[in-house]
Amino acid sequence: MIQIATTSVLLVTFITTFMAFRRRDLLERWMFKPDEILRQKQYWRMFTSGFIHADWIHFGFNAISFLSFGENIERSFGAVTMLVIYFSAIFGGSLLSLIIHRNHEYRALGASGGVCGVIFASIFLLPGGAINMYFLIGIPTYIYAVLFIVGSYVAHRRGADNVGHDAHLGGAIIGLLVATAMYPDLILASPKLFATVLVLSVVVLMALIFDPLEFFGRHNETREVPLNGDRARRYSENRRRNKKIAEIDALLDKVSKDGIHSLSISQRKRLEELSKEMRSGSA
Repeated sequence: MIQIATTSVLLVTFITTFMAFRRRDLLERWMFKPDEILRQKQYWRMFTSGFIHADWIHFGFNAISFLSFGENIERSFGAVTMLVIYFSAIFGGSLLSLIIHRNHEYRALGASGGVCGVIFASIFLLPGGAINMYFLIGIPTYIYAVLFIVGSYVAHRRGADNVGHDAHLGGAIIGLLVATAMYPDLILASPKLFATVLVLSVVVLMALIFDPLEFFGRHNETREVPLNGDRARRYSENRRRNKKIAEIDALLDKVSKDGIHSLSISQRKRLEELSKEMRSGSA
């Protein structure tokens, strides 16, 4: 039986992701950006970033995970429980990213924080479950959750996209804590698993925060760390791309405030050139 709340959230996310793919201004307006949140008080980005994705593979992975776990929670505990956990986890993931990257030139997008929160809540609310993926034998939920978090950490280390991988952990922790507040007897019925998950979360959190290459190298523009090989190439490409995006942002902000005619001929030409480069994927 289709669960209305889970399906509705997924449908809305599909629509907003599709819209963001077609309109760069929407993507930039909804994306998670610490500077705009803290300095310009654009707090909506804490949530809207969870409704857009980097590509359809990114969306598909989140969609499969969200459907598999979200529908089970909604079916067993109701739509309100599922929605409270999901949106609290999105906020928790954004909050952790805001704390970590408050002084960095950083941007991210994706619903993975909310998805992680739903997954971790499901482990304790519905223990003993399994998920079938890619026509394989069912994977126990607790194993899938571990693989999800480890995969997020590996992707964060690679640093080749704008996905908010570090928000996964914040979402997972908040989702679990919210579920604990709502159903303490169920969550604490498995104290060893509860402790294991929290310890794993803390370990990954510490790895994200205190890895000097990640914490100071890729996101802090005021401090350089020597990079080699593919990581050096990705760092250089991401930095050039971020500068171009920032330049596009400034021009689009001027258009938004004063209209297209406020741009000079050279500025219009530059905006067109940057847009072509971003569409072609060049750095």
